[in-house]
Amino acid sequence: MASFNQSVDENKQNGKRKWNDSHLDIERNSQDDEDDHSNTDKWTKKVHRLCPYLDTINRQVLDFDFEKLCSVSLSRINVYACLVCGKYFQGRGTNTHAYTHSVAESHHVFLNLQTLKFYCLPDNYEIVDSSLDDIKYVLNPTFSPKHISQLDTCDKRSRAIDGTLYLPGIVGLNNIKANDYCNVILQALSNVTPLRDYFLDERNYAKVKRPPGDSVFLLVQRFGELMRKLWNPRNFKAHVSPHEMLQAVVLWSGKKFQFTEQGDPIDFLSWFLNSLHKALNGKKSRHSSIVYKTFMGSMRVKTRKIPPVELDEKQRYSLLCTDEYAEHVSESPFLYLTCDLPPPPLFKDEVMENIIPQVSLYSLLTKFNNESEKEYKTYKENFMKRFEITQLPPYLILYIKRFTKNTFFVEKNPTIVNFPVKNVDFGDILTPEVKAAHKNTSYDLIANIVHDGEPNKGTYRVHVLKQGNSKWYEMQDLHVSDILPQMITLTEAYIQIYKLRTDM
Repeated sequence: MASFNQSVDENKQNGKRKWNDSHLDIERNSQDDEDDHSNTDKWTKKVHRLCPYLDTINRQVLDFDFEKLCSVSLSRINVYACLVCGKYFQGRGTNTHAYTHSVAESHHVFLNLQTLKFYCLPDNYEIVDSSLDDIKYVLNPTFSPKHISQLDTCDKRSRAIDGTLYLPGIVGLNNIKANDYCNVILQALSNVTPLRDYFLDERNYAKVKRPPGDSVFLLVQRFGELMRKLWNPRNFKAHVSPHEMLQAVVLWSGKKFQFTEQGDPIDFLSWFLNSLHKALNGKKSRHSSIVYKTFMGSMRVKTRKIPPVELDEKQRYSLLCTDEYAEHVSESPFLYLTCDLPPPPLFKDEVMENIIPQVSLYSLLTKFNNESEKEYKTYKENFMKRFEITQLPPYLILYIKRFTKNTFFVEKNPTIVNFPVKNVDFGDILTPEVKAAHKNTSYDLIANIVHDGEPNKGTYRVHVLKQGNSKWYEMQDLHVSDILPQMITLTEAYIQIYKLRTDM
């Protein structure tokens, strides 16, 4: 019995000792885990720096201009770019397309296109390495206020990865099929300083709130991304593809503007500026958005109805005395001014060749001097209108109407418009009261869009003034070249953007 009690006491003591030992082990293990955790942090940081696959990255195949969707599942969720072959794949975990690609092709370095983090697959650890910052910058270029303020004074060229030199802001846009009419507008707007400065800094429009379910704001984001890519001084290639921007245009215009069919730049410009204004929560006032602040002017339209021709003088006189036929005045804002070209000659000259008529820009602008009347016809009534500009905008867009549509086909007016490149004075068409209210009325040309060829089959190109070096450049899709300002005046100008001079 004594021996039994002794064995029970020993078991109790052994159990107590085991319980104490086990608790000591648990405490020791937890402490070791903490030490291991801190050690693993140090170890992972060390591994991050010494990822063995960084030399497999091929920067020449990287292109972040296209839509961010998986090349296998076409999903936009959790998409990674393979930095070895440039393709996009979904996921990072086991059995995902990116994981399968990394095992099958031995491509190990991936970039999350949303979070901008680098990962090594299939090992699935994050890579933190400063040598990858250039890839991150190409995907999402950022501009500081200081950098933005120096853009108009700098003419420093950048070198692409293939050795090509390019000027930021003077960059070719890829023509996917027939989107040159969009390209020229986007390239011209990217050189309008207030608009460019606003969209280069994402913080300017990050706080704009849209109603739930309304995604038209995507147009603003895409335009901002394109603007930053056009002005990126560290791009891997000397051109940009506007693929995502054009997809947003096709979507929000209800397929009115497509990159598979030729369109009219003035229709696109008008729709695009108004859509940007609306997406930025713009109202009717001039300072409600950057678009209206930059391009919006105002005019006074004076309209009077014309009596029918078949009436005699007495009846016409009695009609003119009524309110219906009196002159009515209305205030109208404008984003661009439409200039009407005189009709081209119908007959050939003595040398059996058509004369290419020429007209001065100032004679086209007399339409807005409050004196010239123009007849406008509807299916049952005729009106005479006079236009008086009451407020000139900081940037003035002129649309020279070259195309006229009749029942059968579209005709193009080949008249050459003679215009000065610098110091165009719009004060001559203003009334003395309005001119007195304007401090400056002289403008310099900064962009000139030209149409070449037949009305339905022609192409568009744009001439742009680079502010940093005061040189003119011609851009037609991917092709960028220098051009003399004297050559610009010989082209069939279609849309022009003028900048108000502040140094006068």
